[in-house]
Amino acid sequence: VQLQASGGGLVQPGGSLTLSCAASGSIVSINTMGWFRQAPGKEREFVAAISRNGGTTNYARSAKGRFAISRDNAKNTVYLRMNSLKPEDTAVYYCATSSRPVVTATRSYDYWGQGTLVTVSS
Repeated sequence: VQLQASGGGLVQPGGSLTLSCAASGSIVSINTMGWFRQAPGKEREFVAAISRNGGTTNYARSAKGRFAISRDNAKNTVYLRMNSLKPEDTAVYYCATSSRPVVTATRSYDYWGQGTLVTVSS
């Protein structure tokens, strides 16, 4: 499975941004699609995940109420809509896929995209 993330950039605090991640290759193996992020000097952390049919989602506490994950299986793409962005949301955002049901642990994900940088600053 190959993952191509896009949509990162510079946004002011309080602004919004939508990330996209397109999957290709052995997509039949994909169950959960998720987003993680890694800020400078910090470990990679879970942000959000969505089940195969989109019926189940899971969010980190920091993302709940501000971020929304969705997927379009016809396009093999997962999205992360981020609203009310804060400077502490600044990080490289990674998409990932897992063959397991909606999971949050980094080690449970099999394939990773290259990351897209989100900078929240005035």
